Formats: sequence, C-alpha cells, structure tokens
Amino acid sequence: MTAGFEQILNWRLLAGSHDFPGPDGGTCINEAAIVAAGLPYRAIRASADCPPCFSPPLTAYALGLNDAMPDAERPRLMTFVLRLSGSADAPAVEAERIAFLALASVRRLLPPLLDRAGLPALAAACDGAADVEGALAAARAAAWQGGARAQEASQRGGWAQGARASAVARAATAAVKAFADARCAAEVAEGVAPFVPEAWACAVAILDEALGIGRRAAPLEIALVQRRLDAARAEPAETLGQTGAGAAAGSKVTVWQLSSQTPVR
Repeated sequence: MTAGFEQILNWRLLAGSHDFPGPDGGTCINEAAIVAAGLPYRAIRASADCPPCFSPPLTAYALGLNDAMPDAERPRLMTFVLRLSGSADAPAVEAERIAFLALASVRRLLPPLLDRAGLPALAAACDGAADVEGALAAARAAAWQGGARAQEASQRGGWAQGARASAVARAATAAVKAFADARCAAEVAEGVAPFVPEAWACAVAILDEALGIGRRAAPLEIALVQRRLDAARAEPAETLGQTGAGAAAGSKVTVWQLSSQTPVR
C-alpha cells in the first residue's frame, strides 16, 4: 500500500535534509509534507525547523524514523505526507503524544528484542508496564541488564550474544530518553530493527496511532497534492524558496491556524 501511494505521488523519501526537492523529487518526510500542504519549502534538519502547524513530537518521531530507516523500508512513511501539516495541538495534547510514543516503544518494541537476548522476565515487564513510572523502571532495568550482559559477553568472546545485549542497552536507554524527547522513540526502533525485522512496521503503526491523538490534520486532496509535488520537482531552487510549492502549483500559499483546521487564504 505505501509503495503504491509513493508512486501515485511520484516522490521519493530520502534520509537527511535537502535544500530543495529537484527533479528527482526526493526529500525527508517532513519536507514532503510541507510541499504537500502548499507551504513555503524549507530544509528540515530538526523538528524545530517545521512550520508551527506541525506537531513537534509527531514530526520529531517521523523525522527520526525517516533518517534511521533503510531505503527499502522508508516508503512506509509516505502515507503520512498528507497528515502532518495541521496536526499541532495544545501543550497538554503534545505531552500526551510524547508519553504515548515512549510507552508504546517500551511495550511493543523492546519485548521482542529482550526475548531474543534471553531476557524474558524483562520482556514481560516492558510488555506489562501499566504507566509511565512502570515503563521507565522496566526500560532502565533493561538498559542496565543489557549493558552488563554485553560487557560479560565481550570478556568471553561471545560476540553474537554481546551484539544482542548491546542492542538491548542502546534501545532501552533510548526508551528512557523518549519520555522527554520524542525523536528518541525512533531510536528505539533503530536499535531493535537489526534483530527484529518487524520493528519498522511496528514503529510506523505507533506513528499512525499517535496521529489519532488530539487534533487531526484537515484532509488534503490527493490531486492537489500531486500538482504541488510535481511543481516542486520542476521549480528552480531559488524560486521555490521565495514562493513555496503551493504558489508554483498555481495556488495561494496556505497558512494554518493553530486553533483551527481551516486554512487561511
């Protein structure tokens, strides 16, 4: 489904930030979302670079996934191009989204890695974490146990076991940080994925569910988005930076109100 959607929009998602799309139509997920919304194009190097109508935690998580995913997996994100602009909400809602991303990462991404690393009790603790405090405690225990096991495996030359234990330490440490920084939730998936092939699909599902919390972006017409993306591919970089892809597509640049999903023309 996502690969087909990417071909409909004739766009490729790439890791890193990009000064302008160019004829190859390649950008990160948030840059593509900016073009799709008809907003003035800008290179996105961090979630703070996104327009204020983009939810900071959702864009941080999406950006982290975009940069961490292998090329073959990144098209999974293409379906979110139409959903990020207009997603910004009140601080309490954004905090709820951060907590959700972190909790879901602990409950759903860490357990299969912990099972593969021979830590079933910790896997059960993460899977059954009832709240933020429980999830933090389980993630901290996993980070400590993973680090200890990695050191032990290194001393006796158990490289395969050590690699899994190191991945546990890395992913669990990222999970602890994710309760304050949504991009770290994407690092959980990045740490888990080499040992759990379904991790990227799970991470994308978590983003989809997080987008269901609070304000949702107003629907964008696919035909209009297609015109905007095509215009961005053809527009010279200096013009694109001045007028925005929406203007290049023959429409007025849209500025989204934070208090409403209705665009101001």
